[in-house]
Amino acid sequence: MALAACGSGRPAAASPAWEVRAGQVRALGTILTDGRGFTLYIYQPDRQGPSVCTGVCAVQWPPLDLPRGVSRPVAGPGVNPALLGTAPRNGGVLQVTYNRWPLYLWQDDLAPGQATGQGEGMGAWYVLSVSGRVDRQPLP
Repeated sequence: MALAACGSGRPAAASPAWEVRAGQVRALGTILTDGRGFTLYIYQPDRQGPSVCTGVCAVQWPPLDLPRGVSRPVAGPGVNPALLGTAPRNGGVLQVTYNRWPLYLWQDDLAPGQATGQGEGMGAWYVLSVSGRVDRQPLP
């Protein structure tokens, strides 16, 4: 179901999943989310370079990829478009990046606003602030 755009009286188009936007997560504050509101993560071993998360890793931590035929990610509310980019993955797929960090989702975040993958206990997966800073804050 489409939501009404504020003040326009017309339905707004749904945000694409590959949109990167600012979202709120309790205990972490304002962080990056996808167009559906799911928390986006970085993998520390990527070191702001190409993704090293492949195979089983990429099943558990799905990369935020662009659909075929789309070459640019969408900057949603609260995001700095200058920090958005892409990095190639195997098979010619483009993964969305922010401040050069490849972005991922976590299979166990079952609803928007969750960040159950945050922290060292998950193998160095962290959220990013909208400024592009890695947030290593542990969850309570």
